[in-house]
Formats: sequence, structure tokens, C-alpha cells
Amino acid sequence: MNVVITGASKGIGKAIAEIFAANGYNLFLCARGELSLYKTMEELQTRFPTITVKAKPADVSKKEEVIAFANWCLSHSIPDIIINNAGIFQPGNVLDEPEGSLENHIETNLYSAYHLTRSISSKMIERGSGHIFNICSIAGLKAYENGGAYSISKFALNGFNLNLREEMKPHGIKVTAVHPGAVLTDSWGDYDNSSRRIMEAVDIAKMVYAASQLSPQACVEEIVIRPQLGDL
Repeated sequence: MNVVITGASKGIGKAIAEIFAANGYNLFLCARGELSLYKTMEELQTRFPTITVKAKPADVSKKEEVIAFANWCLSHSIPDIIINNAGIFQPGNVLDEPEGSLENHIETNLYSAYHLTRSISSKMIERGSGHIFNICSIAGLKAYENGGAYSISKFALNGFNLNLREEMKPHGIKVTAVHPGAVLTDSWGDYDNSSRRIMEAVDIAKMVYAASQLSPQACVEEIVIRPQLGDL
């Protein structure tokens, strides 16, 4: 079984890679940072020597790099699972966030998933099986202060997911939206989580893996997961 993961060198993407690797899945990974990506690849290959771990650096905000990554994946195998995880977060309000913020968020958070899915899914359709996860956000379910372009892009990604779910039903391909609340990743900088106020990346990874293990006739359409004490 083969899993494609974008934004796989850290945070939620890396945690997802780890849990699938631990369960015997081959990995095809991409991230923008070449050094951290290859370090992750080597770490996972060392820890899990019985699987195949391959990596290709890609800036998924650029259409041509997404498509090149997709073709590279297909040159090795037809993926069983696609996890559209790559994303950026820059806080701001619509009226005063930096010029270009919306474009940057849309290109990374939406277009990357759109182009990767379009490039790979035809082969999954031919096979008649597969599972596509889109790592969305609670910011794509409800607007919040200082959400700005990030929230807009996540609403758009959720819309993409909803449409994709309907389109893929006849082809035996599952589609799942994952809506995490606050998760301790690099976006939180030096946040002190000693009180365990926010979630850990492995929490999201466990839910994604569990949803991937159901019978062919069962599809988890949405995963909404928040810190126990609620949103910040």
C-alpha cells in the first residue's frame, strides 16, 4: 500500500507519515524544505526498514511543481491514499493583511490539493479504489478573528473536499475532510504546551489512520477534532 503526503517534513504531515510507516505503508513525500524533507525520509527509512520511503522536494504553491511531484509518484506506483496536508498560516484581517496574502494562501492551501488530486485521481479511478484526505481546519467551518486569508483558503479547501466527495462516490474512492483545531506545530512558535492546552500532531495522525482502515463500504466524510477545553 502506498501513501502520498504533502508537507511531510514536519508537524501533522510528519506525524501522519510516521503512523503509516509504522503500519507497513510505503511513503512518497514532498515538502518545500529539501534539507528537512530528506532528513525525515532518512529517519523514517532507518526506523522502518521494511518499507519504501521516497521523497521529492516541491513547492506546492507552484502548479508545475505539484504536477511534477504527481507524475513522479505515478512513475513508482498508483497511490492508495493521498493526503493533501501542505499549508501555510499567516494571521491577519482581510482589510489590513499584507498584499498578496490571499494569493499565497489560496495557492498553497487550495491549489496544491486541487492540482495533485487532479493529476493522480484518474489512475485511482481506473483501479476503482483509493482514499483522499484533505487537511482542512476548523477555520474553514467558522470564521474567527484574525483569520483573514487563511480562513478564506480553508473554507475554499472544504468546498473542494465536498465537491470531490460527490464526484468520487461512483468510483470507489473515499474522500475525507479533516478539520483540526489548535495543534502544536511550528505555526505556534515557542508556545508552552506544558499544560496540554492544545493538541499534538499525533492526535490528528491517529484519526487519519483510523479513518483509512474501514471497510470499502464505509467512508468517514468529516473529522472535526478540537482541544478538550475548546478553541483558543
